Parts: sequence; structure tokens; C-alpha cells
Amino acid sequence: MSDRRKYKLPVFMLGLEMLIILAETAREIRSFIVTRYQISSEKWNKAEGKCRIVFLSDLHNRVYGKNNDRLLRAVSRQRPDMILAGGDMLVGKNGYDYRPAAEFMKKLPSICPVYYANGNHEQRLKNNPDIYEQSYQKYKEELLLAGIHFLENESEDILLRGVPVRVTGFEVSGKNYGRFCKKGPDIDTLKAQIGNCGKGYYQILLAHNPSYMKTYLEWGADMVLSGHLHGGIVGLPGFRGVISPGFRLFPEYSGGYYDKGDQVIVVSRGIGSHTIPVRLFNSPEVVVLEF
Repeated sequence: MSDRRKYKLPVFMLGLEMLIILAETAREIRSFIVTRYQISSEKWNKAEGKCRIVFLSDLHNRVYGKNNDRLLRAVSRQRPDMILAGGDMLVGKNGYDYRPAAEFMKKLPSICPVYYANGNHEQRLKNNPDIYEQSYQKYKEELLLAGIHFLENESEDILLRGVPVRVTGFEVSGKNYGRFCKKGPDIDTLKAQIGNCGKGYYQILLAHNPSYMKTYLEWGADMVLSGHLHGGIVGLPGFRGVISPGFRLFPEYSGGYYDKGDQVIVVSRGIGSHTIPVRLFNSPEVVVLEF
């Protein structure tokens, strides 16, 4: 066999694999899946029927179909009792408009009550109004008028199927989103910002950045909902995601369901993409929590 023929097949196979990867990446960033998790807890034993919560995070202005109709229909089909938005629904950078996120979010209260906790992109606009063209205040006002509840280091109590539920939104400091930041908020900081964990409730904590999960669990939440890491960009079957948007390798909580005894962690892989507009074996997702 000549040297040319000897190397032709491996080169061809490599090129074919690259084409498959590119095609799969293009498919994933244009579609989404619905991921379901069954949640059990003694606090739900006396619930009056099944409760369903839709959790959305990291939309980043993504639009699926005309006016985001595909995404809206997917959420509506779940018949949720409550919708929780975990932050980064818009893109907090100059040159972007919050309109795609706002128009989608404003339609959700027609389905059921909606509670919104900020991510780093919303906080960026909120804390630096002189730097960014977009107005966080106007964005928030539009959503409030539509009936959305904002949880900015705040809690709200809801009765779901006869079960008292407290939903708390925690805003991680902007400095704790830095690429090389390892030390995050401690338990005293958490309590100073959001108070003590709600006793007598099923306590849900919305905390956008999952990097500080140990502190969230120490606070005592029954369920922690996070996002931010976009599933680790590339998913390895049977393993966690490869890299975070902040370029950390193999983040511990990149996406999925984590059982911690009486506590549950769910990290959304996000419904959009932004910093690294690539996804591989890591489909965008609408998360459905069934109690």
C-alpha cells in the first residue's frame, strides 16, 4: 500500500468526524429538550395531587420560532403550577437589546405565577446603569407590569397543592463571578442578605451560580436551583461537563440532578448560549420538576 493510500482513510475519517460534530453542534444550539425530574420529600406527602414546576435559566435572548412560540408552547404543555426563572434571561452587554427576553417573559404569567431571580447579566445592568445602554429598571418595570415577581435577595411564600412553599432569590456578588474567583459567599453573608432558611416550608433557593453549593446547602434549603454553567459547554456521556463559561475545567455542578439526602440540587444546562456559542452532547433544556 502506498503512503498516500495509507493515510487517506484516517484523514477521511477525521474529516467525517469533524463534520458530524459541527452538524450536531448546529442542531443543538437551534433546538431544546424537556428534562423531567421526580422530586420526593416528606413535606409533599400531604399534597393535594401532583405539583409541577417549570424551571428556566440562561435564555440569553434566545428565540425558538417566531416570537419564541416554540418555547412558549413547550412550557404551556407542562401545565405548571409555578414557573421559576433562574437568571441570565437577557444578555447584559452593550450592543444587545433585552427585548427578546422581555417579550417572552411577559407571556409566561398567562400560564401560571412566575418568580424571577437575577443572574450575573441582570445584576451587571442593575449595578452599573451608567455603563450599559440597556436599562435594567425599564426591563424590570415591564415584567412587573406583566405580573412577574422579582426575588432580589427576597422571599415569597406560596401555597402549592396545599403545601406551604417559600421561594428565595439570592444574588451572588458580581466579584464572585470572576474567572479566577474561588472564594465565594460564606453562610454569614448568605444570612445577612436573605435571612434564615424558612422553617415549616418547603424551601426553594434560587442561586444562579452553582459554584458555592456548599454554602447554599449549609443554609438549609430543601432544593437549590442554579444555572450559569451552560451544562459545561461539552457533555461527556456518564461524566460532568467539560468547561464552564468562565473557563474552569470539569465544574462540579455543571448540570443535572444531585441528591444530597434530604436536600436536592438541580442545575439547569440553560435554554440558550452566549459566552461560548457552542454545545455538544449538551442540549438546551426546559426543566420540569414534578413533586
